[in-house]
Amino acid sequence: MQLDQLASDVIEFRRELHKIPENGFEEHKTSQYLQTVLKSLNIDFEIVFGTGILAYIKGRDPKRTLAFRTDMDGLPVTEESSCSVHSEHKGYMHACGHDGHMAMMLGFAKWLSENSNDVLDNILLIFQPAEEGPGGASPIVKGGYLKKYHVDEIYGIHLYPVVPEGKFGLKSGAMMAMTGELDIDIITKSAHGAQPHQGIDAIVIAAQLISALQSIVSRNVSPIKSSVLTIGRLESGERRNIISGSARLEGTLRAFDKAVYELLKKRIVEILEGYKIAYDLDYKIEIRDLYPPVINDNRLFEQFVRIQGADQCVVLEEQMISEDFAFYQEAVPGLFYFVGTYNAEKGYTFPLHNSKFNFDETVLLNGIKSYVNVLLDYNKSRK
Repeated sequence: MQLDQLASDVIEFRRELHKIPENGFEEHKTSQYLQTVLKSLNIDFEIVFGTGILAYIKGRDPKRTLAFRTDMDGLPVTEESSCSVHSEHKGYMHACGHDGHMAMMLGFAKWLSENSNDVLDNILLIFQPAEEGPGGASPIVKGGYLKKYHVDEIYGIHLYPVVPEGKFGLKSGAMMAMTGELDIDIITKSAHGAQPHQGIDAIVIAAQLISALQSIVSRNVSPIKSSVLTIGRLESGERRNIISGSARLEGTLRAFDKAVYELLKKRIVEILEGYKIAYDLDYKIEIRDLYPPVINDNRLFEQFVRIQGADQCVVLEEQMISEDFAFYQEAVPGLFYFVGTYNAEKGYTFPLHNSKFNFDETVLLNGIKSYVNVLLDYNKSRK
């Protein structure tokens, strides 16, 4: 089967999946659709963690096992995209391209089923739930499934409107950031707005604290080390004439270097301790470490650029976004890369997680082709 013959099937896969975005670990309709397609292709699989699917194809003369991963979950975003079909689940949308990722994987599965003579190595297709949160990659790794199937290396794709349409965006080494979530509760003393001296104003303190936290990256982290500390939400106060007795700050911290990430956490606590003494307040803090950094294997990177062609690859700077594909890379060598969707003439410029995010569906064939090229290159290396 030629790849171009997959176009209509892949577009149908994408549109059917686009209609049914679901929360992480709740992708029941999505999983059922995927299972139906895999059964029609006579591909064996097992269900993991309720909705995840591991599809295994034994090679004719295996020297290794290659794993390929797609994510499955949608986002709580109300759709406003130009897609020819829209979400049937109110308030949810595939705003991060996971419908396209799954369509590529199903297209690859169909190619594998109809080109069995070219499938020399073992193949594991991972349909992973909950990438957006709380993260489905870690349970798969901790559950021993990579070891069960003797995975030697793993590949993952993400559609990306920062990269020109059809090109592959990637880099060797650290490509995406490790990330964590930050919650701070400031507990002070309320008073009447006309008698501020009788209280301890949590709003004033929160404003000062936010400014102080911003100094961590600018004054404590080396300027050649990238990091981010963002307070994205502040909640405080009861009424306009009451001195607030509490405030809650919520934010995110990101870095490519673990030492820098740990420095951010350390300085946050030290600043809070200083405010506790200065203002006689109390505080609670919770920092939830989420995903490690995506670090691409150098050998796989160089191999990929050679296989696909340097003219088809855009070497990127580090991206401060995060991905739980990183957990797989902690277990086995892995390569994560972007398939570009940016096309200003067609209006495909909206960022990921935007209600208007969309892409030209023919670009999905580029992703499938990249997987096929990797497989066929290994076949050539045997000769």
